[in-house]
Amino acid sequence: MPTHDPKLPVRPARLIVAGLALALTVGGCAQLKGRQGYVADPALTQAITPGVDNRESVEKTLGRPTFVGQFGTDEYYYVSRETRQLAFARPRPVDQQVLRVRFDAAGNVAAVDRTGLELVNKISPNGDKTPTLGRERSFFEDIFGNIGAVGAPGAGAPGGR
Repeated sequence: MPTHDPKLPVRPARLIVAGLALALTVGGCAQLKGRQGYVADPALTQAITPGVDNRESVEKTLGRPTFVGQFGTDEYYYVSRETRQLAFARPRPVDQQVLRVRFDAAGNVAAVDRTGLELVNKISPNGDKTPTLGRERSFFEDIFGNIGAVGAPGAGAPGGR
């Protein structure tokens, strides 16, 4: 007469749990893609022609700009950026496109400039301290450095005399 072994159902359950744990672990290491800003269509951006288009036709073709020039409305900027990020690391740019449309005084397109990832700068902060000019002081000089300096010659008299 066959007997039922209670260990048989436990083994497939362990395999399922181990498989789910492995899938979650590997899924956490996947690259995350991010897109920010204007979604550029190459056919539309190539259609903007200096001397032919004006401010209104540019807005109808490309939509509202990401931002307008800081010192006037004679420049439109369309900015798009694509980033990649691994788990909890900082996102890093892998593609960037900046389309600058300049207008003349009459509102017609004067020039169209395109730039890419070559203008992205990497900024590396200098640790936890801000570098300053002058002499380097130790911890004890910071704490005890002003002892005896009050009323010293050249420190100035109280009351502005």
